[in-house]
Amino acid sequence: MSKKVVLAYSGGLDTSIIIPWLKENYGYEVIAMAADLGQGEELEPLNEKAINTGATKIYIEDVKEEFVTEFIWPTLKAGAVYEGKYLLGTSFARPLIAKRLVEIARKEGAEAIAHGATGKGNDQVRFELTVKALAPDLKIVAPWREWDIRSREDAIDYAQARNIPVPVKKDRPYSMDRNLWHLSHEGADLESPWNEPQNDLFMICTPPEQAPDKPEYVEIEFEKGIPVKLNGEALGPVEMIEKLNAIAAAHGVGICDMVENRLVGMKSRGVYETPAGTVLYAAHRELEYLCLDRATMHYKEMVALRYAELVYDGVWYHPLRKAIDAFVDVTQETVTGLVRMKLFKGSVTPAGAKSPYSLYNEEFSTFGRDEVYNQKDAEGFINLFGLPMKVRALMEQKSGLK
Repeated sequence: MSKKVVLAYSGGLDTSIIIPWLKENYGYEVIAMAADLGQGEELEPLNEKAINTGATKIYIEDVKEEFVTEFIWPTLKAGAVYEGKYLLGTSFARPLIAKRLVEIARKEGAEAIAHGATGKGNDQVRFELTVKALAPDLKIVAPWREWDIRSREDAIDYAQARNIPVPVKKDRPYSMDRNLWHLSHEGADLESPWNEPQNDLFMICTPPEQAPDKPEYVEIEFEKGIPVKLNGEALGPVEMIEKLNAIAAAHGVGICDMVENRLVGMKSRGVYETPAGTVLYAAHRELEYLCLDRATMHYKEMVALRYAELVYDGVWYHPLRKAIDAFVDVTQETVTGLVRMKLFKGSVTPAGAKSPYSLYNEEFSTFGRDEVYNQKDAEGFINLFGLPMKVRALMEQKSGLK
């Protein structure tokens, strides 16, 4: 009886050719696993495709709700954004896929897990660190680090020689990853940062200049940092993102073009479409402006940077991320309220926020007459707050340093 390997399968170019390659080079019985993360495409045809390509079995796993509740919401609450732009759509999908790979490997008695990530990318790290954290005894096979294929064109030739249909053409070989949260584009003309993305690249978002000439307002209600209502309608986590995706994408909101620092040491250029995510991050931030005190907000900003690095680097199951989650959850206890956002030709701007836990107090903040703030108190505060600077300045004058 041949040994088994569980392959992270998408039906795309790389994983399509990996099935015969694993059989030819390792003699493995290949079990494919495709995760339904809300790709917006029919996954059912993958059953036939995987079997025709040589897999003995395929699992198609619907993990959309787990993806949102266990990966997207914690990252949103943390306010984690990688290098100021990237909302981590691929980064936190990979640990979930790898988690399911491990579970299926245990069920099937497989000795190894395989993936189609290249040796230049971040995804190999994300897949493999998850496996190491959850099942350190499993072997890992990464064909891109072993075979003689060196380009997507070589991969297409390999597929054509074995009569394997692939969805990528040589004249437009973009590498794309899609899920409920985002769609990423890399490669081809995007490899030059000087090249502006063409409008026909976008598959979710309307190009901003083609978006409606009239703005649209959306209202998002949060409970403890989690969005629960859209325009007054209570929605489940998946439906929340799906509906907001449609609204925001129509207005060109969510396009991100960036050159990022990959974990493996090189820079890469990617274009991301994240309509709902862009609105939710902006709305959540507005609510935090109302509900978090200065010290907590500023410290949370530092924590958010580290959280984003952990997610991007693929160490989702690291104890530090779990520890940060505990801190974030405490900060979110009062992040409850309603935020109104204005969507217009690619922009998302705040148009109002309110919360029963708001720390904004008009009596203290007003520029008009008030009865609660004694402006004379500021003199003593400034004297004490500035005392260290005054003492140093006196020393410098006395010692001749100034």
